[in-house]
Amino acid sequence: MSNPDSFIDEVTEEVRRDRLYAFMRKYGWIAILAVVLIVGAASWYEYSKVQHDARAAAFGAGLAEAVDQTGTARADAISALSATGTQSAIKDLFLADGLDQATTIAALDKLANDSTQPQIYRDLAVLRRVMLADMPLADRRSALEGISGRSLGILAREQLAYLLIEEGKKDEAIAALTALVQEQAAPGGLVARARQAIISLGGTLPETNAG
Repeated sequence: MSNPDSFIDEVTEEVRRDRLYAFMRKYGWIAILAVVLIVGAASWYEYSKVQHDARAAAFGAGLAEAVDQTGTARADAISALSATGTQSAIKDLFLADGLDQATTIAALDKLANDSTQPQIYRDLAVLRRVMLADMPLADRRSALEGISGRSLGILAREQLAYLLIEEGKKDEAIAALTALVQEQAAPGGLVARARQAIISLGGTLPETNAG
């Protein structure tokens, strides 16, 4: 009698894990893209405010028009934009969203390795690159640990928790996700995802910090 019960438990666990992976693949990038948009918009604003020149205004207008397009037309329009300084980082981040994987990887690798760009943009490129999941798990962990102590560290810690799930280390993953839920600096979207992951793993939700 115990063998059928054990088999059912294993199947239930696999179904729960598959649902979790599907959820993270579908919605996990939304938070990263939101950060890209916010940081990109802030940088673009500051750049425009300081420069006050026609080229900065042209870049902003061109980018706004380009992102309204889809597929190849969108990629071509973004690629055709003239960009300098941090504009190049913003251009690469947008170029890496919603395109074929080869183009995405090329744009992300280019930005991640560009020492002339602000670190936060390079870290965003690393995060997006890791989420493509076409790298060995050990390489993804190493990349995430490399940025975990900087400004986007909490997002890196979230992805590290998902790697634990991928490895089948359920208890360690729950512990890591619980720490994120209790992190006062964690944004609401991340906390919601972490709580959903804990539930999917069969864990117990912790109390969140009120302050």
